[in-house]
Amino acid sequence: MSNKQPIAPVHLILGDDEFLRERVRLQLTSEIREQAEVTVSRVKAGEVTQSELLELLSPSLFAERRVIVLEHFEDAGKEPATLIAEAAREPIEGMYLLICHAGGGRQKSMVPKLKKLAQVHEVFKLKANERPGWVTAEFRSHGVNTTPDVIHALLDGVGSDLRELASAVSQLVADNPDGIDASTVRKFYDGIAEVSGFDIADLAVSGQTARAVASTRRALQLGTSPVALATALSMKVGAIARLYGSLRVNSRELAGELGMAPFIVEKTSKVARKWSGDAVSKAVILMADLDASVKGQGGDAEFAIEDAVRKVAQLAG
Repeated sequence: MSNKQPIAPVHLILGDDEFLRERVRLQLTSEIREQAEVTVSRVKAGEVTQSELLELLSPSLFAERRVIVLEHFEDAGKEPATLIAEAAREPIEGMYLLICHAGGGRQKSMVPKLKKLAQVHEVFKLKANERPGWVTAEFRSHGVNTTPDVIHALLDGVGSDLRELASAVSQLVADNPDGIDASTVRKFYDGIAEVSGFDIADLAVSGQTARAVASTRRALQLGTSPVALATALSMKVGAIARLYGSLRVNSRELAGELGMAPFIVEKTSKVARKWSGDAVSKAVILMADLDASVKGQGGDAEFAIEDAVRKVAQLAG
């Protein structure tokens, strides 16, 4: 018999930090799936129709267990908001409601009511003085205790983006099983001092988000052209796309067909096998958009390349 506590049927994920909100949503969904087989439906409260919502929130004919994720509750109209509140007040057996509310908007007045009906998970953007504690807790979640100098070195190197901080913590823990001190963190970033576009591309397609983004910023600071960085990234994504799903082990034969060096085929194939078909498709589309952006058709070229590097690394992860 399982010793795990039953999971509450209604959850209010309250706050405006997108990364923290998504993390809580995924964690709750994972915990529910550990206890029961469920289907998951995600809808935007401001766009779902009343009839669609009624169907979602009605009892299942086959007693099917369901997770209903109601995103952007702050944008919901009066009728959908009332339906959701009623469903939260009298939850149906086997149904889990995950209500995401940024805290403001036209449904701000619903927050106190929902707090009384749901288990609350606050995900507001952190203030500067809260980030050291958050990073310390992030290390602890990986089973690592750190000192304040490590935390400050990491914040200095990465900045305030929680997604990048979480990625950096994960990477540092994975790369340093014997322990992490401030010099370890500094070396982590010193390694990007003279990084090339192809180094950045390698970091991105292998899912090392924090290092890839930090390397991109450093390369731009040193005067590297966004076009050159975009070219390197596009070439790497193109290679991933060509090699994705290949089960062939003869790298020389495959290299001849693709016009690539055997060692590059071998190295890239290992990375490509970790990608999903959907991620490859999204990355290829992203590269087409990036090409237009860095050539003057899409605003700030430096922002475009940094954003593309981040997205590719997240697709790889």
